[in-house]
Amino acid sequence: MGWTIRQGAPALVAYSLGGGYPTPSDPGPAPRGSRFFSGGNSPVTELVQDLAVPAGVDAGSVRYTLGGWLGGYLGQEDGVQLSVEFRDAKGAPLALSVLGPVTSGERAARTALLQRSVTSTVPPGARSARVRLVFTRAGGTSNDGYADAVSLVLTGLAGGVA
Repeated sequence: MGWTIRQGAPALVAYSLGGGYPTPSDPGPAPRGSRFFSGGNSPVTELVQDLAVPAGVDAGSVRYTLGGWLGGYLGQEDGVQLSVEFRDAKGAPLALSVLGPVTSGERAARTALLQRSVTSTVPPGARSARVRLVFTRAGGTSNDGYADAVSLVLTGLAGGVA
């Protein structure tokens, strides 16, 4: 299932582009694909994926790991937040985990993507999960929040990993 653009105009940027964007030699996932997400030129860009949660989570033994590589450009504070919100059958929120943004200080004022993750228990009654990427421009004309290798993994389900 793909991403839905809820706001703004995201960009898929090639690692080979250069010009200040992350390159294969900058900190980031290894191995990495050919492209990463950028916030584009919009002050705020939001991407969303709504996912069904498989049956079998109500025993409280299913765990999730939300992860991704988040970053930005040099000393700028443009950034991206990655989150997952679990919802019940009526769409009411049950639990929320948020990662990022990765600050310029955490990146040592370098163009970089740093790995972030959180692991917890899927709340009983969860029937869907909304994964969001929200890129926010703090200054300049480009939204230089970057994200790559985003994942939501469920473990402990009867029959394996989802």
